[in-house]
Amino acid sequence: MIGAGNMGSTYAEGMSKSTLLNEKKLQIFDKDPERLRAVQERGILESFYKLEDCLPNADIVFIAVKPDHIEGLFEEMKPMIDEKQMFVSLMAGVKLDTILKGLGIKKAVRTMPNLPAQIGKGVTSYTASKDVSRLELIMVRSFLDKTGKSIHVENENFIDASTGISGSGPAYVFYFMQSMLEAAKKMGFSDYDSHVLVSSTFEGAVQLFNDSNITPKKWMERVASKGGTTRAALDFMTENHVEDLIKDAAYAAFNRAVELGKNQSTPK
Repeated sequence: MIGAGNMGSTYAEGMSKSTLLNEKKLQIFDKDPERLRAVQERGILESFYKLEDCLPNADIVFIAVKPDHIEGLFEEMKPMIDEKQMFVSLMAGVKLDTILKGLGIKKAVRTMPNLPAQIGKGVTSYTASKDVSRLELIMVRSFLDKTGKSIHVENENFIDASTGISGSGPAYVFYFMQSMLEAAKKMGFSDYDSHVLVSSTFEGAVQLFNDSNITPKKWMERVASKGGTTRAALDFMTENHVEDLIKDAAYAAFNRAVELGKNQSTPK
């Protein structure tokens, strides 16, 4: 793993549980001593300050750095790369073509991770260049599944689309939760009671959805009776086009992901 920031260390620690490592420690590299010190304290990963000490020995290289750092990083990496190695990007908005040309390689996988991977509840969509074999894709999926769930998508358009759903999605949920918390407090509930009311409501609703084949729309119909309190709230949301706003927000994230991809320059 190149990059020991939040995303890199989260995925590395999750993937360190994979049986594919044959009880060896997953290697992680970062130039920031503070980040590596935090990794070392947990004792789960084998940490490195120098790229040349770990990159040449890796079969699969995960890259989790900020996109604006890739030009210098790719130049440093290129002399150490073996054509048999496979590279997996956890970087937002960095296209496969940028990775392939920037590193001078043929085998790359692009992913769209998300924040709940921190607690093993993440969802990661991924797609690959044509030279990545089916077996290699299975290996990548095996690693990604250690942080939650993963889905293979046909092309990069779906990676950008999943940015608008799963990548940015946790923030939409937090936005809704924050609004409900503020409403609860305005009604007179304490901070603690507001937290319990909102968090337990979300947790319970998600569990009901996951444990059944019933759609969210059907669940709404079960909760809302004609002339009742829930129907009053749902009617208010419908009248104010909240559903359309949520869809438009997801598309705003999707469109921004596409825009970022078009604006990036390929490292030489």
